[in-house]
Amino acid sequence: MINSNNLVPGFNDEKDDSLKISLEKVDDVPNGLCIYLNGYIDTYNSNFFQKKIQKVVETGFINLIFNCSSLNYVSSTGIGSFTAFLKMVKPKGGDIVLLEIQPKVYEVFQLLGFSQFFNIKDTTEEAVSFFKNGAPVSSSIFPKVFACPVCTKRLRATRSGRFRCSECKSILAIDAQGTVSLG
Repeated sequence: MINSNNLVPGFNDEKDDSLKISLEKVDDVPNGLCIYLNGYIDTYNSNFFQKKIQKVVETGFINLIFNCSSLNYVSSTGIGSFTAFLKMVKPKGGDIVLLEIQPKVYEVFQLLGFSQFFNIKDTTEEAVSFFKNGAPVSSSIFPKVFACPVCTKRLRATRSGRFRCSECKSILAIDAQGTVSLG
C-alpha cells in the first residue's frame, strides 16, 4: 500500500485511534481510489471521517471504493457520512461503492433503509467493473410505486432489495420483477 500522503497531501496529518483510514489508487478506474476502513464509525469520529474524505474529493478522486472488510461498526451518523460522500461526488460525475461489508454492518444499512441507495459489491473486481461499465441499466419496472402490504402506505422502490416501510416499519422485499413481499 502506498503512503496515503503521496496520494492526498496532508492526509495522515490527523489521526484517530477508533478509525484507521488508508488509501490505494485504483489504476483501472479514472479518478479512482480505494479507501480502507479499519475500526468503527460513530457520532464521535464521524466528523474526522468526513474531513478525511472531503480532502480526498478535493484532491480530485471522485470514484471511491470503500473497503469495509475491517469496519466493525457503523452508527446511523456514520451512514449519514456515506450519504454526504455520495452528495459530494455525484455532481462531479463520480460515485461510491461499498466493498466487503460485514453482515452486522450491512444490517444497519438495511434496517435504516439505506442499502438500496448504495452500490454494494463483494469483490474488488466487481467494484472496478461497476465503474468501468457504469451502473447496470435498470429495467422499466423501477422505480416502482406500490402500497405496503401491511399498512397500505404508498412507497417507492428504485431497485430490487429489502427495505423498511417508512410508516409501519415492516421489513419488505421487492424482487427484480417488482413483486413485493414481507421481508
